[in-house]
Amino acid sequence: MTGPRVSIIIVNWNGREHLPVCLGSLQNQTFRDFETILVDNGSADGSRELVRERYPWVRLIVLPTNTGFSGGNNEGLRHAAGEYIVVLNNDTETDPGWLAEMVRVADANPRAGQVGCRICAMDDHDRIDSLGHGVCADGMTRGRYRLRSWSEIKGEFAPVQEMFFGTACVSLYRRAALDEAGFYDDDMFAIGEDSDLGLRLRWYGWDALLATGAVVYHKYSATSGVFSPFKLYLVERNHYWVAVKNFPLGMLLLVPWHTIVRYLVQVRIVLSGSGSGGEFAASGARGALVRALLKGTWDALVGMPAMWRKRRLIMAESRRSPKEMSLLFRRYRMTFRELLDVK
Repeated sequence: MTGPRVSIIIVNWNGREHLPVCLGSLQNQTFRDFETILVDNGSADGSRELVRERYPWVRLIVLPTNTGFSGGNNEGLRHAAGEYIVVLNNDTETDPGWLAEMVRVADANPRAGQVGCRICAMDDHDRIDSLGHGVCADGMTRGRYRLRSWSEIKGEFAPVQEMFFGTACVSLYRRAALDEAGFYDDDMFAIGEDSDLGLRLRWYGWDALLATGAVVYHKYSATSGVFSPFKLYLVERNHYWVAVKNFPLGMLLLVPWHTIVRYLVQVRIVLSGSGSGGEFAASGARGALVRALLKGTWDALVGMPAMWRKRRLIMAESRRSPKEMSLLFRRYRMTFRELLDVK
């Protein structure tokens, strides 16, 4: 007996309020050859009870503690039988034809290790959350075209086109690609693990495609918070690790300089209250956020030797040259003003 073609992995931590919309939308998919695996990361809000009572078709994996987004997905993969592995945030709603289009694109493009989709805001279906990822010169990454209106820019996009890599909010991965390159890095816990994997798949020679006809709606940062100190800590620590593991050497040597430039841009926008600087200034926890940033930088330095060892393994098995990767980085380069939502 063969298993399902697609395994959808949802990692949940105290996300009971989001699950009815997310799981209900999966029930409405036109493509039906999939299994749903929900990994609960030690929730205490009744999430597990809700899934057992209302969604018996969901395979529930219960972990006693919060192993992070990376650890939860890695545990889900151990239970997944699909040819394609889909990761899906719990704070999403999928369009009925979403999975059918993702599978169609993957089937038609056997060198695609990752397929992403159009991700728009839950509260405004025309406002873009992400159309693939861009990368800043210091290793920071973010969804491209964020906050733009799809109705204004859709003419620039083909139904299927290349992207650098996609987001762990929702992505389809080919299992054969994961067998070669591995899955998420447990050491990252959360934030940046998708950038690391996306870049690693590129080093291993896999392509990445964006299917704009497949649509998911997302509540941005509903679980981690927009400016929580812990999220800022992970962002600051992990972006260095993404760069150490995946940047061509010439780019990597310039990361300290570009980080200083980013700090200067951040200070300016906080003082002006523009873009994400306004959110930072209004957070009421500026001291805690600054401490989180400093701790993230320190812990990134402490972890550098381990990340360098991982880099050596990636480079030893890579199928793309540093020159080819540098061209991809240049094509999908994101400015710090784009990163920080400064118009």
